[in-house]
Amino acid sequence: MTLQEFQALTARNRLTLIDFYATWCGPCRAVHPVLDVVEERMHEIVDVVRLDVDRFENADLVNHFRVMSVPTLMLFHHDHLLWRNSGVVSFDALSEVLRRFDRVESY
Repeated sequence: MTLQEFQALTARNRLTLIDFYATWCGPCRAVHPVLDVVEERMHEIVDVVRLDVDRFENADLVNHFRVMSVPTLMLFHHDHLLWRNSGVVSFDALSEVLRRFDRVESY
C-alpha cells in the first residue's frame, strides 16, 4: 500500500485499525484471532486493515511509521493517529480502546 492510499483510507470519518504484522511472528498469530473477533463484533465502528511488514509494497509505510516490532496496532480517524500499541493485546483491552474513541465526537 502506498502512503497516498494509506492516507486516503485513514482520512475517512471512520475508525481504522491498522495491524502491522509478519507471517513468521508468533505474537502476530496470537493477535490475529483477536482482530477476527473485532471485525466480526465491531464492524459497525471500525475497519481492520492488515499490512505485512515484509511485503515490498508496504515498506514505505513501515519506514514512515517507524514500525520496529510486530505486531504493531495503530488506530486512525480523519488521518489522525489516536492510539498505538506494540505487542499482544486482548479483545477486552482493544474493544475498550475502540469504544472510547468511537464515543468521541471529533478528534
